[in-house]
Amino acid sequence: MNAPQDAAAVKKAAFEANKLSKRLHRQLGQAITDFNMIEPGDKVMVCVSGGKDSFALLDLLIGRRQRSPVPYELIAVNLDQKQPGFPEHVLPEYLARAGVPFHIENQDTYRVVKRLVPEGQTMCSLCSRLRRGILYRVASELGATKIALGHHRDDMVVTLMMNLFFGGRLKGMPPKLVSDDGRHIVIRPLAYVAETDLERWAVQREFPIIPCTLCGSQENLQRVQIKALLREWERRHPGRIDNIFNAMGRITPSHLMDRNLYPFATLESIGVADPSGDKAFDDDTAEACDSPAVVRLMPAIDQPEPSR
Repeated sequence: MNAPQDAAAVKKAAFEANKLSKRLHRQLGQAITDFNMIEPGDKVMVCVSGGKDSFALLDLLIGRRQRSPVPYELIAVNLDQKQPGFPEHVLPEYLARAGVPFHIENQDTYRVVKRLVPEGQTMCSLCSRLRRGILYRVASELGATKIALGHHRDDMVVTLMMNLFFGGRLKGMPPKLVSDDGRHIVIRPLAYVAETDLERWAVQREFPIIPCTLCGSQENLQRVQIKALLREWERRHPGRIDNIFNAMGRITPSHLMDRNLYPFATLESIGVADPSGDKAFDDDTAEACDSPAVVRLMPAIDQPEPSR
């Protein structure tokens, strides 16, 4: 490339990087606001594993705190589970450079999981439960009022699909919940963020990513398979992941089948229009009527029958 082309490429890259930064900070702030995730005086424990998502979460929260009128504290926590080959120096060095208080919790859960899980079976479920219990304890010891996790939009959609396909239930991953022990609030400030944006942000910010393959290849995980399915679907039909995600916040209980959410057994006609009644189908009908097949039929439907 010549000098003008080089300059144009640099300018375009800077423009795209700035646009990405603004989008990520906006989406993070919107999720925090929509679900009241962080309040004045909170001490937010940010769980940092060494992956792109948790690095991005901490990075964006640091940036937000610097501009936020709401005073709150951040403390980064890493759980060193003693997997063979784990580079113990990476996170402490990064966190020190970031200028954020941090705590490294050392617990040999790797040996526990290897002992209890038969060879060839996935270890993530047990590992996750052990890690969750330890992090809850650490949050109490540190006086944290909120526990921030790095799950993003795609994680939430994948969880929904896993429960639908393999668990036979409509259950997702909420942006905010009470912890298993009932003592903490868990938040997911990246709830509105697409994973592809986090991948780009990780490259742009040059995070020292620690690979998640220390436990061995887990390519047969259902989560991995669902994620691949959704990515292929998104490639063929852009916007489908967003549609699924948006559906998680637009629920009509009267048009599902959960008797605990809607009183089907005692339902009666009262002679008054119900916005949850048949009108709930209107959006679907309107969308269906916009399809080419239906549009082609509409002239024939509108014409009167020929006289006989």
